[in-house]
Amino acid sequence: MKKEKRIVVKVGTNVLTKHDGTLDKPIFRQVVVQLARLKEMGWSPILVSSGAVGAGRSIIGDCDIQDEAIRRQVLSSVGQASLMKRYYELFHEYDIVCSQVLATKEDFATGDHYQNMINCFEGLLGQGIVPIVNENDVVSLVELMFTDNDELAGLTAQMVEAEKLIILSNIDGLFTGMPGEDGSELVKEVGLNDQAAKTFVSSNKSGQGRGGMESKLKVACEAAAKGIETFIANGKRDHVVIDIVNGKQIGTRFLIGETVNEK
Repeated sequence: MKKEKRIVVKVGTNVLTKHDGTLDKPIFRQVVVQLARLKEMGWSPILVSSGAVGAGRSIIGDCDIQDEAIRRQVLSSVGQASLMKRYYELFHEYDIVCSQVLATKEDFATGDHYQNMINCFEGLLGQGIVPIVNENDVVSLVELMFTDNDELAGLTAQMVEAEKLIILSNIDGLFTGMPGEDGSELVKEVGLNDQAAKTFVSSNKSGQGRGGMESKLKVACEAAAKGIETFIANGKRDHVVIDIVNGKQIGTRFLIGETVNEK
């Protein structure tokens, strides 16, 4: 199978949930519609999806377990089934088979785990199946967890030798300051070794997700350095994935083998 048509789309918790932490159901349909369109266009998409904890919270509420790690395990365990059911039903409308791939950090270490994961992806993509990847929060040890699903998406894109990686957030991309502040502008392109980009982000996180722009920038720069054209864009925007693939200037694009952006 031609690997140059592989694309990884990561959709974060803040895209998939409302302000109250419950799932934003119309967004799920938007994501699936776009991946179905990608398949029509000849791409082999892989979806890295957060949302299991949010799905669990939608079902049982914010449970009263005091230990944060155990609470996350419970919410994720309950929510993962609901999350996959939603994706299965939506993909089924387009006669597309999807699958669940729950990963731990150990699966991306060299050796048998790594080769088994490659074999899994190759088998699924070879059959035209859309893999839906998420961290296995139920069994992952806290000290060995991915930083967030941005890291998981970057590692997945490298593993399958993807051509593009699209990281969907609840903001339009990388800004020169805090989004919405006076004078803060969207950074449209980031070149390789662009040190200035690091000065634009803080380690602050927003909403329900574990990641933040600092994490997204790190993952995007690493993926671009590996030859994967990477984008950070607003997942709440209609047709965002298709527009990016069609070459529209949306979000922040991380260039491959280009000179550093001097802006």
